[in-house]
Amino acid sequence: MTEPAKRTTDIKSTSETLARLRANIGPLSTMMLRELETTLPWYRRLSADERSSLGLVAQNGITAFVSWYEHPSSPSWVLSDVFGTAPTELTRSISLQRALQLIRTVVQVVEDRVPELASAGEQVDLREAVLRYSREVAFAAADVYARAAENRGAWDTRLEALAVDGILRGENPDALRSRISALGWTSRNRFTVMVGPAPAEANATFLATLRRAAGRFAADVMVGIQGDRLILVLGDVTDPETAYLRLSDLFAPGPVVYGPLAASLTDATASAKAAFAAMASVKGWTAAPRPVSSEDLWPERVIGGDDSARKSLLNNIYEPLLAAGNGLLDTLSSYLQLGHSLEAAARDLFVHSNTVRYRLRRVCDVTGWDPLIPREAFVLQTAMVVGRLSAVSTQPAERPPARS
Repeated sequence: MTEPAKRTTDIKSTSETLARLRANIGPLSTMMLRELETTLPWYRRLSADERSSLGLVAQNGITAFVSWYEHPSSPSWVLSDVFGTAPTELTRSISLQRALQLIRTVVQVVEDRVPELASAGEQVDLREAVLRYSREVAFAAADVYARAAENRGAWDTRLEALAVDGILRGENPDALRSRISALGWTSRNRFTVMVGPAPAEANATFLATLRRAAGRFAADVMVGIQGDRLILVLGDVTDPETAYLRLSDLFAPGPVVYGPLAASLTDATASAKAAFAAMASVKGWTAAPRPVSSEDLWPERVIGGDDSARKSLLNNIYEPLLAAGNGLLDTLSSYLQLGHSLEAAARDLFVHSNTVRYRLRRVCDVTGWDPLIPREAFVLQTAMVVGRLSAVSTQPAERPPARS
């Protein structure tokens, strides 16, 4: 056969194959839907709308293949011709793995019908075309899911920032629960907030490392960056002391503080406010450890005008000591005013030094703060000052004598 005659035969064969492909679009689509129902169990469990959307994608794939076989072009057509307006629904309905299973099924249906769709001389070319086409569709599907993941990641970042800001500002708990539930947050209690300096390069890699490290100690994690400060919200913390110590290494150089454990989202706001107040006052304690509890900074916070610290000193130290009686407040006052001397306090109170020592142990039992440790003695002394000032401010003012 001469070369012109062979070319004419090839063109004729290709035209016949195209005609058969066009004529079999309907039957191929029907076979494809039947094959999806038979071979993919997860497809049968989808809702009617989801099956319809995915079925439309598969049918578009067959139709687009016929057009592409006639006029091969660049891969840019795949997203519009095959997926159309379905990417959002596709990524919500099924995973990338299942999307590739769907594509494989569609390709298998066409490949199995190759002997019926092409003459013997065209079958090899048609099979190669099916393989090239399936490769382009698979890459296009991966692109769809990658773009969806990027959009979802950007949205999650914005939502996380709003949730952290809502906790700091004390927004409505119901609104906060809605936001953190959208982030996949499952914790109901044991919330805590850490605040410290943010690294200069707080990029996606750093945030991923921070989340991974925090995930070892807490069931849920939220990260926020406000200016030069890094905020870490932890939920259901299993080992707080270890978590604070290990996670503080990921902050930039400088003081790192953490608020008290909170039992609810409402209390988490108080924990966050305590942490921020402590962060503003921590420079008043030059020997503060890293990290440091916001409760250890009660004296500095009171001097800085933090009313919540004043109330905490009253509720947790002064009032329990006042209620305990047995001379605990007087003994503590004498001990602190007389240079932390047991003997001097005993002489001032006309008791034995062992009695002073016993009462100071009782102070530690009642409050959790040990007056024999200088820093904790400072906290106790600040609590007594706050308590006495509070008692003076609550006394009713004396009325002037009535005029005769």
